Amino acid sequence: MVTEITQGIKVSVETEYQPAYSSPSQYHYVFTYRISIENHSEYTIQLLRRHWHIFDAGFTQREVEGEGVVGQQPVLEPGQAHQYVSGCNLKSGIGKMVGTYLMERVVDGTTMQVNIPEFTMVAPLRLN
Repeated sequence: MVTEITQGIKVSVETEYQPAYSSPSQYHYVFTYRISIENHSEYTIQLLRRHWHIFDAGFTQREVEGEGVVGQQPVLEPGQAHQYVSGCNLKSGIGKMVGTYLMERVVDGTTMQVNIPEFTMVAPLRLN
């Protein structure tokens, strides 16, 4: 698990290779990642947008940007947490992701960029 804290917002990520959905002979490796967002600030916040950079070893970098996470724009009171699971497919079986969330303080509309820590995705068979 990797973790980063930005302005009192803690983001933690765990990844898992999904062999049942992968097909290495066809250059298709599937990973899931579980993200936990914890509000350790004194303000109620809302997650508005996400922005990802996806690096696939030997292939073109991809960017994903859009509203919310898995169809939600969660609001977190101080002390609350939100978890979700999403996925990523790679061609090489080795890659990494890093990104940011755009969050808003509900009380005054101030926005801030919250870092998502860089995490790696490596299919176990690629380690041999």
